[in-house]
Amino acid sequence: MDDLKKLIRNIPDFPKKGIMFRDITTLLKDGRGFARSIDLLARHYGGKRISKIACIESRGFVVGSALAYKLGAGVVLIRKKGKLPCKTLKQSYELEYGTDTLEMHLDAIKPGERVLVVDDLLATGGTARAVARMIEKSKGALEGMAFLIELTALKGRGKIAGYDVYSIIKY
Repeated sequence: MDDLKKLIRNIPDFPKKGIMFRDITTLLKDGRGFARSIDLLARHYGGKRISKIACIESRGFVVGSALAYKLGAGVVLIRKKGKLPCKTLKQSYELEYGTDTLEMHLDAIKPGERVLVVDDLLATGGTARAVARMIEKSKGALEGMAFLIELTALKGRGKIAGYDVYSIIKY
């Protein structure tokens, strides 16, 4: 995946000192690179008969929507608290500096629907775990979690152990 890794822009000390931000906008603007990324994700999950892609705000919307199109699946938006207009299912999760809450519409996933969680980045795994809990509460069948990038040193896979986790670029 070195060809795709070269399309990621590294921004030191963003959003704060000591953080190396992995900017996917440079990958997204490269048509061939973006298509290859989506094709790799689709190949991994193509045989799973995914019915919904749960896209995590906000860069996950871009990746997840393209993948949903490729797999013929619907899109479920996972948003921060207060951003969705209808009744929602909520899930709070821990951050290093407090807690946050994610929401999805109550009617977004029907019992038994096969759902894939998609985001641009797997870091600590807290966000992905919160989304998994919402899908399970809605009685959806969580088929896996897909990410463009995984920051392996942060050990996010540990928080989502037991799920099929696939990432195409690792740092």
